[in-house]
Amino acid sequence: MTGIRTIHATAPIRICDNGGWTDTWVARHGKVFNIAVHPLVTVRLDVFSHRTRDARVVLNVEDRGMRYAPDLHASNWGPQPLLEAAFREIRPPDDVDIEVSIRCDAPAGASTGTSAAVLVALLGALDRLSGSGRTKQEIAGAAHTVETVHLGQQSGIQDQLCAAFGGANFIEMTEYPRAVVSPLPLPDSICRALGQRLALIYLGRPHSSSAVHEKVVKNLEQLGPDCAPLDALRRAAERARDALVAGDLEALGSAMRDNTKVQAGLHPELVHADSWRAIEIADAHGASGWKVNGAGGDGGSITFLGSSKPDSTRAMVQAIVADNPRLVPIPIAISHDGLRVW
Repeated sequence: MTGIRTIHATAPIRICDNGGWTDTWVARHGKVFNIAVHPLVTVRLDVFSHRTRDARVVLNVEDRGMRYAPDLHASNWGPQPLLEAAFREIRPPDDVDIEVSIRCDAPAGASTGTSAAVLVALLGALDRLSGSGRTKQEIAGAAHTVETVHLGQQSGIQDQLCAAFGGANFIEMTEYPRAVVSPLPLPDSICRALGQRLALIYLGRPHSSSAVHEKVVKNLEQLGPDCAPLDALRRAAERARDALVAGDLEALGSAMRDNTKVQAGLHPELVHADSWRAIEIADAHGASGWKVNGAGGDGGSITFLGSSKPDSTRAMVQAIVADNPRLVPIPIAISHDGLRVW
């Protein structure tokens, strides 16, 4: 059946999140630097005349090979709670039927903000359908609400904002969850250099470190929002911002390295042995920096900033994968646009 209208939306994932952990409720206030990249989450929302389909809403999760009609009024969640909760935050109009198809080429659980990007793209499409005209920051806030209110989960704020705004950003959380986003300039020369030197390596398995994260949260809660580790992470975000604005990628790499060191100090298991081995190889290849993405844990991914020498990043990645074939390079490119809806 041919739809009467189609809405498309895309949103990027996130890497190199210096200052992560300070964008959470336990930190109360924070500073985060991050970079939005491809691969993108893509959403296609097909609109049909009311009561011309078997169900009012159909979800097609292409990555999972799953297509079903969620019950938007059920007391319990169905197979995809994250997606189903989005329809409760921005409800589809009652006078149409819709089918939503979602795809992302980044692996789930890679600690690159994929879930947030999915929500931002989906909510952006639903917002266009409803005609509400929310801003990018409002869409990001709605995505955060889905996770924290509808699903009752803990969530920082940076992933949603990065997916919404795109590019490189400095995010200052004045008081959880309120934040000011400052997009950072990315001149062509810096974009080219980053494109040649940045690499994203997936550890071959999703992060599943909730028990470790709970220990970190409990410890930080006892230490307080202005404790030394959180302050060090905030400074790492500021240093990354200043380095990028100055066009000093060596200083950016230094801030990434220091952030990862502080991250490991929060709990040894936040930086896995596989990550340390990959970092050791990167260091031997003259890499300028590395950042364990997201909160860290026994899976996920690492962002590397390779040496300025030609082809050194490619050689570094090849050596890392040769040492541990379970690790997977993910091709990336800077995403300047953030959320796009058309």
